[in-house]
Amino acid sequence: MRSTVASGLAALLLVAGCAGDPAPPGAAVSAGATTATTSQEPSPSGSPPTADDVTHSANVTHVANVPPQAPLDGPQSWGTDLAFQGDHAFVGNFDGFSVFDISDPTKPTAVSRVLCPGEQNDISVSGNLLFLSIDAARVGPECDSGEERGTGWEGIRIFDITDKTHPVFVSAVRTECGSHTHTLVPGKDADKVYLYVSSPGPEQSATCPAPHNNISVVEVPVKAPATAKVVSQPKLSGQISQEELPGGCHDITVYPEKDLAAAACFGDGFLLDISDRVRPKVLQHVSDEENFSIWHSATFNNSATKVIFGDELGGGGSATCDADTPKTKGANAVYDLAPDRTLKLRGYFKIPREQQPEENCVAHNGALIPVPGRDIMVQSWYQGGVSIWDFTGESQPREIGFFERGPIEGLGGSWSAYYYNGYIYSSDITRGLDVLRIDDPLTDPAKKVTLKELNAQTQASY
Repeated sequence: MRSTVASGLAALLLVAGCAGDPAPPGAAVSAGATTATTSQEPSPSGSPPTADDVTHSANVTHVANVPPQAPLDGPQSWGTDLAFQGDHAFVGNFDGFSVFDISDPTKPTAVSRVLCPGEQNDISVSGNLLFLSIDAARVGPECDSGEERGTGWEGIRIFDITDKTHPVFVSAVRTECGSHTHTLVPGKDADKVYLYVSSPGPEQSATCPAPHNNISVVEVPVKAPATAKVVSQPKLSGQISQEELPGGCHDITVYPEKDLAAAACFGDGFLLDISDRVRPKVLQHVSDEENFSIWHSATFNNSATKVIFGDELGGGGSATCDADTPKTKGANAVYDLAPDRTLKLRGYFKIPREQQPEENCVAHNGALIPVPGRDIMVQSWYQGGVSIWDFTGESQPREIGFFERGPIEGLGGSWSAYYYNGYIYSSDITRGLDVLRIDDPLTDPAKKVTLKELNAQTQASY
């Protein structure tokens, strides 16, 4: 989900086309329809990169790659976040989103590609609904609306994905300061879902009054999504000055079964009680002025006895995994979460593989691998690749597997990496969708866990 990197976007068109097998006689095929392809098998661990420029640990296999395809293959058609439902993966893109059939994870097939520009197109799904975050002003909410340099529209777009080959734009909700990211929160009953909308402060949006120290809560009636609206704007932090870091939050992870949320709010971390979905309450506020620059995201362990906060030092565009950056900066912080709902810092984790000075690399989007009795996470590190790491011993977390490519010029690498039903899916900013498999005694029990839906920032127990 989720980077502070911003850019301009390209021309506009809505395309949802079928891909894969040739269309039967007389069938209509939309413009931009393509066939997904898989990559060649990478080199063994420890050997030089192949022509595909891939290296990995011995327990990780690169099983597939689907490169960018029209209409989502422009110069800034950057891949972003991922969501999953049944046999489908949904991949956000600065220019829209794609839907892939992953019934055979070794051969992902694009079933639709929707051109609907708007940074970052952070994505989530629930039932027949798909949600996108827009954090760059546009003339209007529709997919064919152009960019607007003034106080244009920003917020949440809503699609009906009943027919995944032809997603349909349903409605949109304008939110204060736009929507850099959002988190899907199930309601207490099945009739409603909520979106916790996070966005940066006044420095990055003409639509955002200062000081910006709140989130927006959007209520979506499942059977009437066109009536979705903002129902509250709870404050999560104190007043800020224009000289300080932007207010607001970057990302929020919820654990609905526990009525808990962890919010990464740029300069601070927050633990929240979300028993009242519309009015989350701050339980604890933590800061780390010595090591953390941009509190980017959060992850609970399965038992909700630990919280991982990530620091996106440099906003995703800087090389922070090189020899000159300390191991506690641009890293993950591991906190214990006590029964009285208080947080205590226990340690840090950063990938042990030193990256080149030109490679943008920092802790980014990840989630748990569902291994009962252990705390294991897969995580993207931009050009640092994908890391699988164990924080069961919270004071001594360690990497147990990895996948990465060699340096490229400019912004690149894995934006998001999540484990879903036996495989790891990575959204590479410039190289498309990667599918990985880890075979290791520590992670193999996760292969017995089957999920029907996964939005990584909406945790469920396993």
